[in-house]
Amino acid sequence: MASAFHAYDIRGIWGTDWDRDIAYKVGYFIPKLLKASKVLVGRDCRVSSDEIHDTVLRGITDAGADVYDIGLSSTPMVYFGTANYGFDASVQITASHNPAEYNGMKVSTTGAQAVGFDAGLGQIKAWIDAGIPTPAAATRGKVYQKDILDDYIAYMRKFAKPLENLTIAMDLSNGMANLFAKAIFGEGPKVHYLFDTLDGRFPNHEPNPLIQKNVQPLKDLVKEVKADVGVIYDGDADRVMFVDEKGQFISPDLMIALMGHYFVEERGLKGIVLQDIRSSKAVGEYLTPMGCTIETWKVGRAFAAAKLREIDGVWGGELAGHYYFRDFFYSDSGLLASMIITGIVAKLKAEGKTLSQAIEGIVRYKNSGEINFRVEDKKAAMDAVKDHFMAAEKATAFMDFDGYRIEFPDWWLNIRPSNTEPYLRFLCEATSEELLARKIDETVELLSKRFGAIRS
Repeated sequence: MASAFHAYDIRGIWGTDWDRDIAYKVGYFIPKLLKASKVLVGRDCRVSSDEIHDTVLRGITDAGADVYDIGLSSTPMVYFGTANYGFDASVQITASHNPAEYNGMKVSTTGAQAVGFDAGLGQIKAWIDAGIPTPAAATRGKVYQKDILDDYIAYMRKFAKPLENLTIAMDLSNGMANLFAKAIFGEGPKVHYLFDTLDGRFPNHEPNPLIQKNVQPLKDLVKEVKADVGVIYDGDADRVMFVDEKGQFISPDLMIALMGHYFVEERGLKGIVLQDIRSSKAVGEYLTPMGCTIETWKVGRAFAAAKLREIDGVWGGELAGHYYFRDFFYSDSGLLASMIITGIVAKLKAEGKTLSQAIEGIVRYKNSGEINFRVEDKKAAMDAVKDHFMAAEKATAFMDFDGYRIEFPDWWLNIRPSNTEPYLRFLCEATSEELLARKIDETVELLSKRFGAIRS
């Protein structure tokens, strides 16, 4: 039942991968792990979140710590609450972008720093597996209700830009963006919302904007209302993705580059920018001439947020639509990213330029997108791909901290094991469609013949 522990968080099908016993014990052990006497707790709108919430609160208070319950919240709201009010521990009950039957927990510590498996969740799992007793403290903790929504919205409004010249289409995915989107972007005739009610059953589409069928309603709305930009959040609103005025989905890593117009051109911040190991080479090629230094690192908040803090980066992002900001406690915020991007689009429009034209100015390569392979021996398969291509051609760059990223003069690849799903993920870029197709075909043939890998 402890199979829900992953690299970044606790997540799985509620009642199958984890249950109330696990939820209680995680709650019980968090104060011990993080040496915290008070714990901030929020939850998303999933059907199972109330049950998990009550169980986690019982575990925390049985351990003798107090709970500050902020109720329904987005994940970035919990990050804000953790750092803004000085909590040493927090929990957001959510399964992020997963289907409705899933749920989980994202744990943070001082300054909204992520607590991943290596930073403490693994220790909690070890305590649970070892059967460490969980006796109720002589003095049980108390539960306090804490409303932080107004403070959060006030904090975020500091980044608001005039958007009166824009028509915006926005898909709230029946998720936690419903708590604040209308307060930030308004409800005027030029802002058009989809699925703008909280519903943890996610009746309209799964809250995962990386799956293109989930983005189709937004694409259709963009074209229907002639929007300048489309915005779609995931279930817990820590991720956001965008559609241009033509209804075309924009690869999320390219938005890291576009944000340079805000941070560098508007604010003069020419610092370090973080990208994940899957990001297009075009990101660095676009930002470096602006005066930025590009740092490449591992996939996932537990790694990215810590790295941005370590290098004191200005901003960063991932292919999965997470964007991290020094201005937001080195954490990810779908809302802040959407405010920055819509502000940039408004400025572009005032200059007579569309979002699609801006993206065309960034893109320099043909991209495969992530291709998933089901394969038993992930490490051997990754090594085989590395050895095959490096034997055939001299690499110009090699990274091996999250799978492999290997760059060649006219193309590059990344192959890495998923931390949350049973997949080996492959991505490549090339200077031409022909070269891209050839490298994909070589990889598919190698993995299928030698390892029986199934492309999915």
